[in-house]
Amino acid sequence: MKRTDNPRRSPLVPDAVEAEIERHDWEAIECGCGHSAGHLVPTLWDAAEGHPAAFHALAGHVFTWSRLQAPAPAACAVLMAIWAAGPPRQATREALLRTLLALLGTEDDGSSHEAGLYGQCAAFVRRSLPELRREAAGGPDSVTAAYAEGVVEILTLCA
Repeated sequence: MKRTDNPRRSPLVPDAVEAEIERHDWEAIECGCGHSAGHLVPTLWDAAEGHPAAFHALAGHVFTWSRLQAPAPAACAVLMAIWAAGPPRQATREALLRTLLALLGTEDDGSSHEAGLYGQCAAFVRRSLPELRREAAGGPDSVTAAYAEGVVEILTLCA
């Protein structure tokens, strides 16, 4: 069942991000920790509000260092909605880009006939490639630019 009864609202979370969080049936998705992914919703709200630690908290649930887990495409859609909303804080952008880099740095689980979790995530991220390229060109000494450049390079290799 979708979480349409979520009482959480925040003036920091754009409507498009809220809609993306609510669009997914988190309870029906098995989390990387073995429980339902419903427990990720508060973490995604925290990420949407700009809390850098929330992005780090997705590790072990959405991805491990080598594999994506079942909630990865839905979580990636939320992350890209946050990116599209233009997180204003530098620390938030860095945490979001570092998380995308971790997601895209996992093994591709697709086949010649289907995208798999990796292909679905890459497709969500690829939609924002022009913005990511702009971020990567932002400054040679910028951590944010370095993360964005890493994401762009991985997507370029996957194309």
